[in-house]
Amino acid sequence: MNRKMELLQELQRCVSEMEDELVIKVAETYLNEGYNAHEGIMQGLVAGMEKAGDLFEQGEYFVPELLICSDAMNNGLDVIKPHLAVEDIGETINVVIGVVEGDTHDIGKNLVKIMLETAGFDVHDLGRDVPAVDFVNKAKEIDARIICMSTLMTTTMSNMQRVIELLKAEGLYGKIKTMIGGAPISQSFADLIGADAYTSNAVEAAKRAKLLMSC
Repeated sequence: MNRKMELLQELQRCVSEMEDELVIKVAETYLNEGYNAHEGIMQGLVAGMEKAGDLFEQGEYFVPELLICSDAMNNGLDVIKPHLAVEDIGETINVVIGVVEGDTHDIGKNLVKIMLETAGFDVHDLGRDVPAVDFVNKAKEIDARIICMSTLMTTTMSNMQRVIELLKAEGLYGKIKTMIGGAPISQSFADLIGADAYTSNAVEAAKRAKLLMSC
């Protein structure tokens, strides 16, 4: 195995095995030895986070583990990202994400954010208890391609529909895709309100977002 591959695999391992401090030293070594920053991110850090996502999907990792893996990835990104060449940055696809008004449960939303960022999206997090109009206004402000909404409460599900109604009123429905998720949400509810996608977990959300952008 050559030195570059060895370091890429170590970057992967640091992320997938929650080595959130060691990853900084490995990333610095990778750059100091003259290797490509973009490959370090995609084949090292991102690949490690994808592996962590697989472990989460398989039930071997849970929310705390995935969050620490995300910290490790972000620590590595802080080191490597400033060394990206302009041509490596590529087109940015903006996503707005938040928990709808009336709900303050955000663990699921935070996981989706992590996986979307891992997939290369530029995610703008509005946080919890977000009014419908704020989703739409932020999407217009940053020229977002996707709005992601979550809730764990049946009493706030209607606020997802409100966002879609506002998009329709402004002629943005279809131009800005909508994704929804959360414990009480189902595919039939997504169909009912006209959402573009429903997913039951964070890993699937990132895959569906990529699929929406490829259509």
